[in-house]
Amino acid sequence: MKTVIKVFAILMVFTTIANAQDFTGVATYKTKRKIDIQLDSSQVNSEMHQKMMDMLKKQFEKTFILSFNKEESIYKEEEKLGAPQMGGMQMVVVNTGGSDILYKNTKEERYTNQNDVFGKVFLIKDQLKKEDWQFESDTKNIGEYTCYKATITREQPKLVSGISVNGDKDLSQEREPEMETVTVTAWYTPQIPINNGPANYFGLPGLILEVNDGSETIICSKIVMNPADKVEITEPKKGKEVTQEEFDKIMEKKLKEMEERYNSERGDGHNIEIKIGG
Repeated sequence: MKTVIKVFAILMVFTTIANAQDFTGVATYKTKRKIDIQLDSSQVNSEMHQKMMDMLKKQFEKTFILSFNKEESIYKEEEKLGAPQMGGMQMVVVNTGGSDILYKNTKEERYTNQNDVFGKVFLIKDQLKKEDWQFESDTKNIGEYTCYKATITREQPKLVSGISVNGDKDLSQEREPEMETVTVTAWYTPQIPINNGPANYFGLPGLILEVNDGSETIICSKIVMNPADKVEITEPKKGKEVTQEEFDKIMEKKLKEMEERYNSERGDGHNIEIKIGG
């Protein structure tokens, strides 16, 4: 009897692996970001500050779609929100870590990010960064899937790199970005055996359904496996081809130019510029 059980278990494993070769899927992710910005009360009163925080939170509550097969994926936003405005106050939010269409090939460990910023389309091609994930014993269910916990610890610049109110520079713009230690927590499910996840996350033995880096949470709200409509995964081709390092330098230059333009053109209204790092 024991021999039969072992043979049956082995057959089940091989059947699962065989069936996983050609599967496709579509996962829906919701994002939200913790925003905590302190401003001088002489520049922004408490009511305006609260309204600004509420608008910012809504700006970062987005829906993304991850279309995937065993080795490739496309990750893009379902819909875009307009720039937040409130009466005479306009907020300019620049997210340098954004992406219009993110293609990942986990087998080749590379990505292509098609990004339309400042009216110009860039095609960022580079290698995926392998992370030293630490596997934890914790488990939890997300929907119908059993998920396992994994973490990484890394050093990165603090989230908010600069704030400008009516053209006045924040002192943080005059010094090097402050670094902080961040623990990233991911929850993945081996029930969907692919080495992939939302945004640039990958490298775990199962689809990543939730990620939290201390400021942003990305969580899967829906998964459709082998949908009736064929899943098309096409690597983007449009845009000026650059590496990630080249793109970061271009963005740094463009942000400085934009800041100078807003400072020279600003009127008597309130203009609040917030730069968000990725």
